Amino acid sequence: MQIGIGFDIHPLGAGRKLVLGGVEIPFDRGLEGWSDADVLTHAIIDAMLGAAAMGDIGMHFPSGKLEYKNISSLKLLAEIKAKMAANGWQVINIDATVIAEKPHLREYIDTMRERLHQTLGLPISQVSVKASTANQVGALGHEEAIAALAIASIQKAK
Repeated sequence: MQIGIGFDIHPLGAGRKLVLGGVEIPFDRGLEGWSDADVLTHAIIDAMLGAAAMGDIGMHFPSGKLEYKNISSLKLLAEIKAKMAANGWQVINIDATVIAEKPHLREYIDTMRERLHQTLGLPISQVSVKASTANQVGALGHEEAIAALAIASIQKAK
């Protein structure tokens, strides 16, 4: 078994949808970025890639490439899962935390887990998503950004 960690942070901005774990969340701002800027899914992708020593999300999906403009990060996650499978890896478990002062995410966590487990083909019991705040500290605590941390465990496919 191998383990990887992932982290992502994006600033909040007007005129964008807020998408976390493939779920559109009603909010007055969204995350700025080239794709849908889904920090939760991006952190999970980086954790998976790190565990397999296959680079990072920017290496596989560089900003500025038109085919990735506003793309759903769940599509990127599915592509990384396929690339990992082609290299003999399967994901065993995901544990992730979203850090956001607002909006409150509790009511969306189960749907995020559902979308992620469907995309990864894992039992839902092996996909954990949690939410935390930054206790009003820094850019995260002042509602200027949202971040996510993730850990992925993987093993060679049987």
